[in-house]
Amino acid sequence: MASLDFSARIKALRSSYASVLEVSDLPGLRAAIDRLSDQAGAPDLWDNPETAQQVTSQLSHKQAELERLEKLSAALDDLEVMVELAQEEGDSQTLAEAQDEAQRLEDKIAELEVLTLLSGDYDAREAVVTIRAGAGGVDAADFAQMLLRMYLRWAEKKGYQTQVLDTSYAEEAGLKSATFELKAPYAFGRLSIEAGTHRLVRISPFNSQGKRMTSFAAVEVIPLIEQTDHIEIPESELKIDVFRSSGPGGQSVNTTDSAVRMTHIPTGIVVSMQNEKSQLQNRAAALRVLQSRLLLLRREEEEAQKKELAGDVRASWGDQMRSYVLNPYQMVKDLRTNYEEGNPSAVFDGALDGFIDAGVRWRASQRQEEKKEA
Repeated sequence: MASLDFSARIKALRSSYASVLEVSDLPGLRAAIDRLSDQAGAPDLWDNPETAQQVTSQLSHKQAELERLEKLSAALDDLEVMVELAQEEGDSQTLAEAQDEAQRLEDKIAELEVLTLLSGDYDAREAVVTIRAGAGGVDAADFAQMLLRMYLRWAEKKGYQTQVLDTSYAEEAGLKSATFELKAPYAFGRLSIEAGTHRLVRISPFNSQGKRMTSFAAVEVIPLIEQTDHIEIPESELKIDVFRSSGPGGQSVNTTDSAVRMTHIPTGIVVSMQNEKSQLQNRAAALRVLQSRLLLLRREEEEAQKKELAGDVRASWGDQMRSYVLNPYQMVKDLRTNYEEGNPSAVFDGALDGFIDAGVRWRASQRQEEKKEA
């Protein structure tokens, strides 16, 4: 029976891997690496630093993609040999190790399958995430802080680097808003599925009568600007205000006017930064996020698409995309994909992969339907 189980499992793994290869276009990937390697080896490459950066970045990304695919193929071969030898010798310990390895490969292939669906213009980019408290008073501010911790814990577990750029604290508890940067490949493609309104239902810790409360928070995700994007912002289009940072902090925080509020006059987009120690650092961070938002806005205008940006999400009734219910039952459910988890504590501690993967697959299917209807 174990032999049949392994045979079917390995066959399923190879079938899934073949599907990934088909989408990945291995011959095209190798050809692209050869072309980019020739460009990277050109003696005059760095005469244009922006082009050089783009070429070397693309080459590094495609080489890493090819290495992942080749390592996975070798691992499948090794698993098959391991199972054959263990079954011939009746080695139960090795068979148990093979079970663990098969599970690891299933997870790796599933991850690659999701990556093949991230083919948008900016999906491979790093991301800037902003969380804002919505309707619900102090409970909403507390919920915003819970969501910030959730995403930072998810990134920590994945080994991704993050940097909190701005936090605006509410008066009683929690956050009015927070912005952080996620520095990881395909950060925007993955986390963009999290954009929208999140709803929390629980017994409020801030209500003396112990009533069940509903609160909301809005999540915005934008791709991080790159030097090659050429988003020029004339000084005449910027209004820059400086003020004293608020909330907990270390040396220099709360003692000097280091916080920066940057307003883009033509669009009305406002970005605030206060978590760096110096005004110059906060100004640079604010400009980077503003450029990222203008990049996304420009793309939307060029494609004539009406997608919602951060300020367009109402964060109130009728607008939610995910519900976190702590009372009268325990469940987190995505209202678009119907994916759900029965352990909210684990989700708030960063167990988001199931929601993100389901969301990426749902978005890909939506795009396929749109193409058929067009």
